[in-house]
Amino acid sequence: MIVAANWKMNPSFDAAGRLVAGLDACSFQPVKRILFLPHPYLVPLSVRLGQSEIRLGGQDCHQDAAGAHTGDVSAAMLRDCGASIVLLGHSERRANHGETSELVAAKARQALAHGLDVMICLGETLGEREAGKAEQVVIDQLRISVPDDTPHDRLMIAYEPVWAIGTGEVASLDDIVAMHNAIASELPKSQEGVAAAKVPVVYGGSVNAENAAAIFALDNVYGGLVGGASLDAEAFGSICDSARTQMSKS
Repeated sequence: MIVAANWKMNPSFDAAGRLVAGLDACSFQPVKRILFLPHPYLVPLSVRLGQSEIRLGGQDCHQDAAGAHTGDVSAAMLRDCGASIVLLGHSERRANHGETSELVAAKARQALAHGLDVMICLGETLGEREAGKAEQVVIDQLRISVPDDTPHDRLMIAYEPVWAIGTGEVASLDDIVAMHNAIASELPKSQEGVAAAKVPVVYGGSVNAENAAAIFALDNVYGGLVGGASLDAEAFGSICDSARTQMSKS
């Protein structure tokens, strides 16, 4: 089980320090915790966390290794600042910055080449779901966004229905299972032709302390990508505890 926090453009640095202290005060082994931080926070918070079990990640990286890209951050810079993973293709990047799946794949190649693991986000809009195109949209994103030669052990997938992010709305449990099953069936095959079962698919979209246990109990759901609730140490801890409880049942 993986429980990842996407802080987006939050919070203040003082609040971030207090939040990290609260998160690091508890261990939820064997749950894997990841914090996707605003880029300026990576160095100071990696120092504060020291040898913590919590992994740090960037929220995006550029598709080029270096160059005249004002305001952008390279994969190597993230790595050198304490990140070991990067979040790519989030719907807010796709919508607000016009990122295509082809661009996401280019960024993934850079990240992998510079030693970062990748969590690649997929998700449909409400209009696409209402039109009956949800699964096809997500599978097309998966096929294009993930480079063919991505090592299975360095890839994570996050399914986040766009209409459920930050809205309080959550896909039905049946819809989550159906989409996670569809994604799992399309994951890259190993050379032996066996499905890459080790590629975890996590669910995002208004995951909170109240609904996490039910979501984590679903087939092919290997954790969550948490937005707003990750800015509250107690709520995030409760979500992590739900993941740990589910692992103990498996």
